[in-house]
Amino acid sequence: MIKNNYHNFHIPVMGIGFTIDTPLKVAPLGIDSVISIVDDTIIEQMREHYIKLNQQPYLEISKKDPDYRERRITDYLNLINQLVIEKFQKIQNQAFEEGSEINNYFELLPKHSELSTQFYKMLEETDRSKKEFIQEHLRSEMKCGSIDVNIMAKIDTTTYDKAGNALPEIYNDAMSALRAFANTDLNASVVLSAGYNPRLYNYIETFNDFLPNGSGELKKKVILKVSDYRSAAIQGKILAKKGIWISEFRIESGLNCGGHTFATEGKLLGPILEEFKTERTQLQEELFTLCQEALKESGRFLFQKKPHLRITAQGGIGTSMEHDFLMNHYELDATGWGSPFLLVSEVTNVDDATRNQLAQARKEDYYVSTASPLGVPFNNFHNTSSQKLLKERIDKNRPGSPCHKKFLTFDGEFTEKDICTASRQYQHLKLKQLEESNLSAEEYEQKSKSILEKECLCEGLAVSAVLVHNEEKPKQITAVSVCPGPNLAYFSGKFSLKEMVQHIYGQNNLLNSLNRNHMFVNELEMYMDYLKKEINNCGGIFNKKQARYFKNFKISLFEGINYYKDLFSSFYSEAEELLLKHTNALKTYPEF
Repeated sequence: MIKNNYHNFHIPVMGIGFTIDTPLKVAPLGIDSVISIVDDTIIEQMREHYIKLNQQPYLEISKKDPDYRERRITDYLNLINQLVIEKFQKIQNQAFEEGSEINNYFELLPKHSELSTQFYKMLEETDRSKKEFIQEHLRSEMKCGSIDVNIMAKIDTTTYDKAGNALPEIYNDAMSALRAFANTDLNASVVLSAGYNPRLYNYIETFNDFLPNGSGELKKKVILKVSDYRSAAIQGKILAKKGIWISEFRIESGLNCGGHTFATEGKLLGPILEEFKTERTQLQEELFTLCQEALKESGRFLFQKKPHLRITAQGGIGTSMEHDFLMNHYELDATGWGSPFLLVSEVTNVDDATRNQLAQARKEDYYVSTASPLGVPFNNFHNTSSQKLLKERIDKNRPGSPCHKKFLTFDGEFTEKDICTASRQYQHLKLKQLEESNLSAEEYEQKSKSILEKECLCEGLAVSAVLVHNEEKPKQITAVSVCPGPNLAYFSGKFSLKEMVQHIYGQNNLLNSLNRNHMFVNELEMYMDYLKKEINNCGGIFNKKQARYFKNFKISLFEGINYYKDLFSSFYSEAEELLLKHTNALKTYPEF
């Protein structure tokens, strides 16, 4: 593990609009964060906002312009980069005074870090020349946080020209987003999440910034968000054989996370992190060998030394003790803290009404839904304005949403071109099909409820950004969806950036009064509930594939529980009773 003097946490992507300008707020203070680049419409609105805010002339990039999606994303990211650099340099040149942003930069650092130690030594220094010498050294050591971007690899829908003809696949959503990032001035990383997309992975190697330059360095890096070691190793090797180095594996809990959930086959986060720890050196060696061979064969520059392979984890972390334990026991490079920052207005774009709801929420307000048009379980929050709009449409017998953006158009059951299951068109056709199926009233109610629950996430997860900045357009849908991880139930109120960072580093405690188990136990309970629900959905009748799946799931859970029994014995005595309870409960589940 490479340790440095800077922050050992990052702020992951949240929704579409919640972190769309977060780097502008935290990168000048040395904190890494991630922008979603799925929605070029919101990106263009935010580009307009910041250009006008900085009193510069705004020239719209219209949907009528060639390759408009790539140009919108590229120009926005370059703008954010420029503004971050300007803000950082302004902070860097400030006087060290109480309440100044440069003081804040160093006050946010972990107290055990070298730079933090030097900063507090400078404050106590009485000799003027020595004090100024330390100050200049501190300024020279300051670094911006990274402006990283996220692409959901499977959100790669086909685009069409005005005549309805499909454009070449390089204009697909994920492909154009990748090209946009590759064409920016950024020295940063792209986070690839939500699965493997062969054509997108093939596309990466066509951009020189993802390959080593003459000095053996990378201008742009690839981060893979994964939920288990096997997936990481497979995808890492696929890219290494193209000469693409994976700079970081970002491990996320399958269920204890915000947004979409992708349950592993009963494999829990602790054992997964243990496997990464055990196999890390071998994986690094193997990927490096494959990468160098591919670069040599294609006649490209080689790495001059073995690049570092970062391992980070995120999903459900709630205390500084958990943060420190993950960092030390599993030798991580950093952890990710997402949902708690939804309560920090300095960091995320959350409209006042939604943030007030989150600040006062009860534990039961957080739930797993089938609201996503992707057909993947989705962590949701009760009584959002998006859900209220959805109900109003149903009450008016006009269910579904107008589908303007078409990022989630994956269903081809009724139409030649795929459409979104949250769209008015799909829901009208699907409900009509149900009415003609001679179902019982109970069956119709159950199936229609599943259809009508689908939310327009393209609008709901994006619009908060423009609401916060008062940039909504006429007729723009302003209903907000929010997808916090269940861990947010243990935080109540609204906090400053400094308060949240101090919580992460153990300098204060922002948890509410709810009894909270260790993050590993919380995740285990989610997996137990998930397995029980999946078994019940089968009605006690299992085909061979289901039986094999449930059997492996149970075995993995038993293995995880035994791992935790050994792990917790040295520091978490309260866990023994909980683990025994879950062991006994798991034994009551059917045998397969």
